[in-house]
Amino acid sequence: MKAINEIKNFSAEFKQNWLQYLVLFTGISVLNQFVFIPFFRYITTFVLQKGAIPFVSLSNLEIILTKHPFVALALLIELAALLFVIYSQFALLILVIKNQFDLKESLIEYGQCLKHFRLGSLLLLAIYFLLIVPFANIVFRTPLLAKLKIPQFIVDYMTRDWILLTALVVFYVVIFILALRFLFTLPIMVLDKTTTREAMKKSASLMKKSWRKVLGFFITLEIIAILAMVINSVLAYLLQLLWDIFPRKLALILATINLSLFQVISELLLIWTSAISLLFLIKITTKEEKLPNASHNKAIVTPIMIIWIFAIIVNGVENVFYLTGIDDHAPVTISHRGVNDKNGVQNTIEALKKTAKFKPDYVEIDVHETKDNQFIIMHDENLKKLTGVDKESKYLTVKQLTQLTAKEDGHRGKVVSLDQYIKAAEKLKQKLLIEIKTTQHDSKNFVANFNKKYGQTILKNKYQVQSLDYTAVKKMHQLNSKIPVLYIQPYNLTYPRSAAAGYSMEYSTLSSDFIWQAHLQNHVVYAWTVNNTAEMKKMMYEHVDGLITDDVAKLNTTIEDFEGRKSYAERLLNYMTAFPILD
Repeated sequence: MKAINEIKNFSAEFKQNWLQYLVLFTGISVLNQFVFIPFFRYITTFVLQKGAIPFVSLSNLEIILTKHPFVALALLIELAALLFVIYSQFALLILVIKNQFDLKESLIEYGQCLKHFRLGSLLLLAIYFLLIVPFANIVFRTPLLAKLKIPQFIVDYMTRDWILLTALVVFYVVIFILALRFLFTLPIMVLDKTTTREAMKKSASLMKKSWRKVLGFFITLEIIAILAMVINSVLAYLLQLLWDIFPRKLALILATINLSLFQVISELLLIWTSAISLLFLIKITTKEEKLPNASHNKAIVTPIMIIWIFAIIVNGVENVFYLTGIDDHAPVTISHRGVNDKNGVQNTIEALKKTAKFKPDYVEIDVHETKDNQFIIMHDENLKKLTGVDKESKYLTVKQLTQLTAKEDGHRGKVVSLDQYIKAAEKLKQKLLIEIKTTQHDSKNFVANFNKKYGQTILKNKYQVQSLDYTAVKKMHQLNSKIPVLYIQPYNLTYPRSAAAGYSMEYSTLSSDFIWQAHLQNHVVYAWTVNNTAEMKKMMYEHVDGLITDDVAKLNTTIEDFEGRKSYAERLLNYMTAFPILD
């Protein structure tokens, strides 16, 4: 009850100064989208290009650190600058709200904060920002912090085994406790003008006394925000059901207004949530019951309102394209490891035959080199998980490997060579997306041998190739430029610049900006591994060219649902599904 009263009081303050809050959060959002994010992406791209490094990934991190020290140093400096920008944004947000939008006074106090800022604080700040990401999504949603998350494929992997799942749960619990313990670190640094280390100590002491109050407040606020979004969604949908009764052209106009209004209200709700959260943090930190009256700055308000009007108009045009289906783009459907909803053992012909019935555009498979320089279909370097044999495929011949039986999800299937798999795929007229899996034990001519043996077959059958190893991607492109070769990335830090024909990106870290940049270069973008209906629709809305999934049947249904010639109400519902409440 006390939390609700506090939210009411803060809401009254927000209502009184809603325009200033709109200016503040919109201004920071615009700076992030059009200044900071492009700047850091371009700098990263420039640094890596100067070092002749295509991307930063786990496969080349050791090489960057050992053989490209200047590139590593430049990236560390850039990371430090990014942390400082994030710190500055949060600091200014807190100060501007505390000083009730007196920009001059806030800048003076920010200067005082910098006197206590030490370079050594950057490491502690990095840890702090990693910890508060769960709370940051409630307090202030910024794309600069959005990248600090565990990619979904790691979470998916860890949920497949109870030991790993337990470790993941324990990890999240520990992170949550630490995040709660040090939640007030940044507000204390800014408001009390202390160092990071001192602020962490004070935050721990403060939270020890008030953790129940803090948790109660944020849980209540989140529930209220979700309920408000649910009401917004239901009203928009019901209203559109009514508008769809009118003639088609009038219904489209009303649908565009309805969707645009839904988006504006959703954005205002997010700003309200952020403002209420920051007001609460400031109150707890300063112990002030009431903030001074707000000041008004028409010189800043006017351009921000212009930006909002421009954004609404542009969004309205995009909404027309979406509602009419003009920009609909059916993605390529790709079965991950040749299975559909656990219908067989991955990478086996038995599963391929079952999956081909769902008519995926491609079946994705994994290829390893064998002891006799042949090629076997297997995802893991070690065979133990599927076959029980604790050896790597590189140390067995193709004949030895094809005598093994793999077991998974209650199914059995023979381990097969690439020759056998291609033969079966040709009979089924099923196209393949072949992933080249490289290891440190591969022969020097691995890629050349692969191209020599299968290059013409790949071209004839219109197959595609991909790899997590950029060296293999580049080599394959040099040997046979006609074959579409995609570069696999578990996350992206730069703009797309490479010899690849496209990119296969982990979906939870894939951004619409990256997709747009890739399309400007006529490069395709596939998203993996997308098994959730909402995420499938989100990726389609952001115009990915292909979706790699473990459930082709669900993907086919989702595409049909997303692109069907349906009422505007159903298109609106699709949008809400693609962008879930407070996602």
